[in-house]
This record gives sequence, C-alpha cells and structure tokens, in this order.
Amino acid sequence: MTEATTRQLGFWAVLALVVGNMIGSGIYLLPATLAPLGWNQMLGWLVTIGGALALAVVFARLGARVPLAGGPYAYAQAAFGPLPGFITAWAYWVMTWVGNGAVAVAVVSNLSLLFPVIGGIAGLPALLCLAFIWMLTGINILGVREAGRVQEATTLLKLVPLVALIGLALWLWVTAAPRAPDPGIAVSGSGVAAAVGLTFWGFLGLESATVPADKVADARRTVPRATLLGVALTGLVYLGISGAFALFMPAERAAASPAPVADFLGVYLGPGVAGAVALFAAISAFGTLNGFILLQGEMPRAMAGGGVFPRWFAVESRRGTPLRGHVLSSVLVTGIVLLNYQKGMGKLFEFVASVSLAAGLLAYLMSALAALRLLRDERATLLAALVAAAFTVWAEWGLGLRAIGYGALLVAAGLPVYAMVRSGAASGSAAGRQE
Repeated sequence: MTEATTRQLGFWAVLALVVGNMIGSGIYLLPATLAPLGWNQMLGWLVTIGGALALAVVFARLGARVPLAGGPYAYAQAAFGPLPGFITAWAYWVMTWVGNGAVAVAVVSNLSLLFPVIGGIAGLPALLCLAFIWMLTGINILGVREAGRVQEATTLLKLVPLVALIGLALWLWVTAAPRAPDPGIAVSGSGVAAAVGLTFWGFLGLESATVPADKVADARRTVPRATLLGVALTGLVYLGISGAFALFMPAERAAASPAPVADFLGVYLGPGVAGAVALFAAISAFGTLNGFILLQGEMPRAMAGGGVFPRWFAVESRRGTPLRGHVLSSVLVTGIVLLNYQKGMGKLFEFVASVSLAAGLLAYLMSALAALRLLRDERATLLAALVAAAFTVWAEWGLGLRAIGYGALLVAAGLPVYAMVRSGAASGSAAGRQE
C-alpha cells in the first residue's frame, strides 16, 4: 500500500461522511417541531426526500464526470468560469464554518443534560465548544484517514437510538399496539410547504463526498455510490422516525417535549433511557462537527488550487492535509462561538446562521445549473437537475427576503478577496510575459 493510498478515504469512510454530515443532532429535536403539522410532516418528508434525491443524482453524476476537489465550486467553475466558481465556493465555505459554530453548541447542549454543572459555570460551555472544535481540527490536520475513522465510528453510534426507535415502532405495528389519536390537522399545501422548510435542513451535507474528491480512492465510482446510497439511507431513517411519532405518540405530547426521541423510547424502555439518548445525541453532533470541519478546511485549498483564493492556502502539510485552511476556518468558528456566548447575542447568532444558510443554498443551485450545462448528453440527469434547481429556489425563498438579502451581502463580502487574487494573478502573468 503506497503512502498516497494511506491518505485516501475508502467507500465506507465516504459513506459515513455523507450520512454523518446529514444526520446531526437536529433529528433528535425535529419530531417536536413537526408534530403540530400532523400528517403534513410525512408528505413534507416525501417531497424533501424527492428533492434531496434529485440533488444527489446531480452530485453523483457531476462527481463521476468531474472528479475534482471542491465539489460545488469545481462544478460551477468548470461550467461558468472563475467568478461564478468563486461565488459558489465562498458561499459554501461561509455556510460551513458558521454552521460549525451551531453544531459545536449542539454537542455541549446535549452534554449539559447529562452534566448540569456545565450550564452552571460561566464561560464553561464556550470553552468546551472551542475544545471540541480544536480537537477535531487537530484530528483532521493529522490526516483524512484519521478523520474518516472518527466519522465511521460516530456515524455507527449516532444511528443506534434512531434504529432502536424505528425497530420499536415496527414491533408496535406488528403487535397492533394502540395508535396515537389523529391530531385533526388538515393536510394542505401550506402545511406541506411548512414541513419542507423544516425537513430540508436534515439533508444539508448531501454533497459532502464531492468536496474532498481528490482524497477519495477511485473517486469516479466511490463518490456517486456513497452520495446516492447515503441520501437514500438517510431518507429512510427520517421517514421511519417521523412515521413512528405520527403513529404512536400523541402530537401534543411530542410538540411539548424538549427531548422527543428520549421520551418516545422512555415510554417503553423506562425513563432511564433519557440520559443515554442525550449522550448519543452529543455523539451525533460531534460526528457532524468532525465531517464539516473536514470540509471547511478542504474548500479554501480547492479554491486556492483553482486560482480564486490566495495561493498560500494551496500548500498541504506533510500528511497531505490543508493545515492552513483548517486553522483559518477554525479561527473563524472560534469567533462565532465567542460571539454566541456573549450576553444577549443568542438571537443574533441564530440570525447569522440562517443568513449563512441562505448564502450556502446558492451552492446547490449552482451545482444544478452546472449539471444542465456540463451533462447535456444525459437526459435523466438533466431532468434531475431541473427538479433540483426548482426545489433549491423554493427552499431559498422559504427563508424569507431578509435572510436572502443579508445572505447576498455575505457573498458580496468575498468579492474584494476575489478581485485581489485575480489582480495579483494577472500582474504575475504580465510580469512573466515581460521577462
């Protein structure tokens, strides 16, 4: 086995990256958020899964035809040139590192349910968040194989309580256990749309396999397989969880629960299960943080390699990892976490996170549009790209004009960086010609 091979991600590690980045701590809370929507939530999941699968087909085919590092950035640049490529990459990168601040908070929040002392000491939650961020940054700097092992382990662990809940629901179905009363909420277009707006976030990260494509063994085959299988498996888990709650937990109880998964399992397995579920939720968020830290470091390196970000970030460590991109991104996440824990800044943090998502959704739209241009000879893929583009625009619109407007400003903030880099590249080329 060569040194290059030892630095690559295999199929199972890439599949764990895709599934692990999508299934975070959110699924442990979504049943409570979706409960007031009644059966609209099931239709919402089906629509969202359809949109996510269309996006998965787009990323799978682009990953097979354009197996370059950077995922959405690489596709946008190949289809439309450097500036659209930069805008796509910048939007995606901002979404990643800002979102990692929220994921780190989710890790500590779940741990605080097990160890209440965490919330009783001023500043301790912030310190723990930073400790987890920098620990995982260090693991990712050590190598992608090390990060892949962490991802495989945490993905398996995070699925334990979710699979247990689905298995319990199947047993209740087979034994004809009493059903929850019908919530009496009419199925409507607005109800389904509201459900889609909530459920789409459960699929953020479906493109994860495409970003470190140059670190993936046999990327032309591995990336498409892991992307499609990862989205399908995740969709089945989400449908199973939602169906279990709709059938066997009263909607009003689920809506009022701060820990719905723990409450569901606790009814049948005893109240002591709550602590175990909190631990698994923390592990789930921890795995998601690891996966997105991998991506937040790889994106600046890919941008630098494509000539739209300072070349300083293209340098890799002796282990083949983008050390400089990792450090810069984690420094920015550190600032986000500290901002979040300043007195009275919680709501501001939530707003900034939603704005970053509004910016990041641009990467999905650009990838769908790139497929329309790069894969003209694949009719099925073109249809999937059209569905994906329409679905992404709908999800973006659902965030509201205010978030979209601020997201546009966030993207525009990167344009001076692009102008500086391209100006420097042009000056260098001119100097070379004069010599």
